[in-house]
Amino acid sequence: MGEFNNKTVFITGAAKGQGRAVALAFAKEGADIAAFDLGEKISYPSYNRASGKDLDDLKKEIESLGVKCAVFAGDVRNFKDVENAVSGAVKEFGKIDILFNNAGVAAYGYSWELTQEEWSAVIDINLTGAWLVGKYVIPQMIKQNYGVIINNSSVGGLRGFNRLSHYCASKWGMTGLTKSWAIELVKYNIRVLSIHPTGVNTPFNDGLAELEGKTREEVAQASAGNLQPVAWIEPEDVANSVLFLASDKAGRVTGSQFVLDAGLLTK
Repeated sequence: MGEFNNKTVFITGAAKGQGRAVALAFAKEGADIAAFDLGEKISYPSYNRASGKDLDDLKKEIESLGVKCAVFAGDVRNFKDVENAVSGAVKEFGKIDILFNNAGVAAYGYSWELTQEEWSAVIDINLTGAWLVGKYVIPQMIKQNYGVIINNSSVGGLRGFNRLSHYCASKWGMTGLTKSWAIELVKYNIRVLSIHPTGVNTPFNDGLAELEGKTREEVAQASAGNLQPVAWIEPEDVANSVLFLASDKAGRVTGSQFVLDAGLLTK
């Protein structure tokens, strides 16, 4: 018996990286998965995105573990896409117990050189998208009188970074959203937390390297600053933390920020 048997987990940005690792970790513990991802390239940031095949492959891998998986292609910025995915997940599984709000993007640029479109793209995907998914998931959790929401912020949601003003602004906004949701939803037995990873070893970094005209190794070197001697943490590190926070072991944790920074913020 897995720790999350008979639970349903809704995950955005599920096809690759942190989202995929979290989906597989929950599935191995018996949870059914609703996986939501755009599955195509966007204009900004323009690095390669997950594909529809990635979602299909995830579904096959999860179902090979003996649990159910429903996949939904869509954009977290699009009301109809989100509404359809959430209603589809409820129709398929009857409930949503856990939300991992993970979809996000980043790109470099000095704040005064960003176009309004570039600024808006990062804010809309990272912050407005998280709010929009919550807008449709939360009423279902209220009906259930139960739920856990984990928002994937960043160390950039707790400090600033050079040439990442739009990214940090979106992630600080997610921190505030987390705290406000926790206050609003406590009476419905819904816990809300945010996690704050340092850089994570995912295809995300390949995209940043592509935008900067650098190698993956150069990006790692530029981002080095963790107290522990690692350039990045692994997606499985994130998955392990999300599973703990979603579990009954963390039943008295809400409104908090959980830091997975390899010591970065200590320095």
